[in-house]
Amino acid sequence: MEHIQHLLPWSAMGTERQLSVFRFGQGPRKAYIQASLHADELPGMRVAVALKARLRELEQQGRLNGVIELVPVANPIGLAQMFQGTHQGRFEFSSGKNFNRDFPQLADAVAPRIDGQLTQDADANVALIRAAMGEAIAALPAAQSETEGLRRLLLQHACDADLVLDLHCDFEGVMLLYAIPQHWAQIRPLAARLEAGAVLLADDSGGKAFDESCSLPWVQLAERFPQVPVPLACVASTLELRGMTDTDREPSIACAEQILAYLADQGLIAGDWPPVPGECCDATPFAATQYAYAPHAGVVSFLQAVGARVRVGDPLFEVLDPLTDRHSVVHATTDGLLYARERLRFAQPGLWLAKVAGTQVLRQGRLLTD
Repeated sequence: MEHIQHLLPWSAMGTERQLSVFRFGQGPRKAYIQASLHADELPGMRVAVALKARLRELEQQGRLNGVIELVPVANPIGLAQMFQGTHQGRFEFSSGKNFNRDFPQLADAVAPRIDGQLTQDADANVALIRAAMGEAIAALPAAQSETEGLRRLLLQHACDADLVLDLHCDFEGVMLLYAIPQHWAQIRPLAARLEAGAVLLADDSGGKAFDESCSLPWVQLAERFPQVPVPLACVASTLELRGMTDTDREPSIACAEQILAYLADQGLIAGDWPPVPGECCDATPFAATQYAYAPHAGVVSFLQAVGARVRVGDPLFEVLDPLTDRHSVVHATTDGLLYARERLRFAQPGLWLAKVAGTQVLRQGRLLTD
């Protein structure tokens, strides 16, 4: 195991933060896994603890056929953001920006670097593009904030990976994966192993999130250079590891084993692993998801459990105003799976309270909320 430490720029005088990357194995192929980019989403960090221990064992046994990089704490900035006993790890205090938005978009910077150099050799093209991605990130102007520097470091480590897994969680939720449609076939075994309740697909969900900043440049470069083979060489997915309180030991260890089995499916780990389950949820368009909001302020009572199958018209939650006695019930507007609920029980304007994964497109434009 190699422990790589990067000093983040622009800390306050007299302080500093570091990003730690743990590198296991060696070989031509690479997987990159990071946890808790939203620093208050701790299930991924707990799974990373189990992954780190197992990867050390597997490396000692000589069973790693490639490089696996693990970042157990992808956001040391947000990890320190405590306010009156409450962890605030989703938005940077100083700027108010979401830590998982606005990652560098590499296609425009890479295209001029590779124009005229691509050939009919797909493998050579992949190597050329990955080298150009690293050069493009290194050539960016100096980071103007600690968070900007963090984003570049994370992307620098991920841009040459064949597989990228970004471990998150929802407030209260089922196991869920996000990916681009072109990668559903490659991601399906992982969804099956994790017993995912839903998989949401989008060509571009907006917001420049980490996973799409790794996968979409390959799609965009393939479109720009149709005369040569440009494989979609980085399969990237965001994994929502259920809810924020799901950090129990045994489920976390089991989740780590399921991820390792998937890495074995991809040829990165040798040995005998359980077969891929035959059953798997269907993937649905991210644009078909209902985000349910309250019509007014009040106390929230949920009327459906996480993981419930609902139909159009089914009640999702009720909102009660204790001062005016106003009472509202919010219903499902699509058939599908109630995959996430807000952890707070007080309705606030503009903030979703429940999400239902359906099959009929309901939304357009930017799909991600902040």
